[in-house]
Amino acid sequence: MYEAKRATVVVTSALAMALVTGLASDNAVAAPGDNARKSQVIEHWTPARRAAAIPRDMVIDQRGLGYLRLSDGSLKPYGHQISAEKGEVPAPMARPGSGGNDTTPPQISNLDPAAGAAIGASYQFSAIVTDENGLRSVTFVVTYPDGVTTQSFSPSNTGGDTWSIALSGFTDGNWSWRVVAKDTAKQGGNTATSADTPFTVSTGGGGGGGGGGGGSGDTVTNSQWTGGGDVQQTAGRIFFEMPSNAKLKGPWNGYVCSGTVVTDGVSGRSVILTAAHCVYDDANAAFARNVLFIPDQAGTSSGRTDTNCSNDPIGCWVPSFGVVDINWTLSVFPDNIAWDYAFYVVDDDPGSHQPGLNASSDTLDQAVPALNIDFTAPQVNDGTAGAASADFTHAMGYSYSDDPNFMYCAEDMTTEGAVNWWLPSCDLSGGSSGGPWIQPLSGGSGPVISVNSWGYTTSPGMAGPKLSGTSASCVYNAAAINGFPTNPSDGDAGYAVTCP
Repeated sequence: MYEAKRATVVVTSALAMALVTGLASDNAVAAPGDNARKSQVIEHWTPARRAAAIPRDMVIDQRGLGYLRLSDGSLKPYGHQISAEKGEVPAPMARPGSGGNDTTPPQISNLDPAAGAAIGASYQFSAIVTDENGLRSVTFVVTYPDGVTTQSFSPSNTGGDTWSIALSGFTDGNWSWRVVAKDTAKQGGNTATSADTPFTVSTGGGGGGGGGGGGSGDTVTNSQWTGGGDVQQTAGRIFFEMPSNAKLKGPWNGYVCSGTVVTDGVSGRSVILTAAHCVYDDANAAFARNVLFIPDQAGTSSGRTDTNCSNDPIGCWVPSFGVVDINWTLSVFPDNIAWDYAFYVVDDDPGSHQPGLNASSDTLDQAVPALNIDFTAPQVNDGTAGAASADFTHAMGYSYSDDPNFMYCAEDMTTEGAVNWWLPSCDLSGGSSGGPWIQPLSGGSGPVISVNSWGYTTSPGMAGPKLSGTSASCVYNAAAINGFPTNPSDGDAGYAVTCP
């Protein structure tokens, strides 16, 4: 069942039983006269506006606070007013008034890699560190094969009592590591140090080890995709605007993300998979406006992003509305990271399309080879490192700093907490949010299992929401069947779906 947010229209469907909060709709085709709005969207993106658009790059710091990483690398508080801190784990992790008579040091356990483990050139190091009165700092100390040289790293709290960080650049040999933790007790705090834990590095493909997922010589952190294929044609850059405040007054800010055309099984529309934070502003409670999708922009004849859709391989399309899980709208990042998947819907009317160099059709999913979404459980932590392993995953997208190149990272996939997949060495830059995760990738094509979602402020790694065992398929079904909007107001061009 679908219920309109600003109207009493109710539409039922046998394809997906879901309550949708959003627009009034005609449930069939785009509203008459909507082509004028689409033309305005295309005209809206002048060279100045495209140049001013920034990545919607979401990151989390050591305290678990969310930030928007701006194009200059600075961090803007997201949904709060607390300034970012870099590197150091702040004292507010302790309970107020704690630590007065505390003489018990923190407890350290579950080091990964464990003693005797074999890893590749990169690995997600983690440990469980607990203290009843709170922690002041946690440090991972790695000892090189010479037994003398050490290097210290500041991990992030990645949920509960788990601390982790993705490290790379290891060479073959016998290494070790230890954890040093300090609590918030008076006089500098109580300090605990774990025993040195030996591990072996084999960059020729050994290891992977445990839950860390590991790495290998096949790991790619951030590189231009030159393999072509369906994914090259189907993925694209998304321009859009979101409000600067919850009243939706004043300027709207321009952003860029990535998205992928996916199969939808119905006629009359095409569906683009992306991240929810590229569709709905959870901090200001509004859907994006002036949305423009440019597939295969890496093939532009201009050599860079510009305002001319006609020099892009197949031109530009204007989506009509977005669809997110209602849980994304009920809290603010990072409390809603489990639902960071969403869809834009493009109607098949020729007015949605401004042609490019070689478009074969005005219908988006006929002009590009749409990819399938796989809602079944993917391969993860299979115990084997390298490109030949079943869990080797490619994450792709249009990074802002590498305009107009289509970029990718690739490595063995692991998990980050209970709700996210994780590529520990991935270093795609802002603008890649919403781009596809493919597993397996063969000949430039494969099923989409997730999208680029978020990272940490002080370490590499990319998280992706789980599409299997979640509401993702329900949200997808709503995108495939829900009606097109009738004259939506700014901030209202979308549906928030409540799934069973």
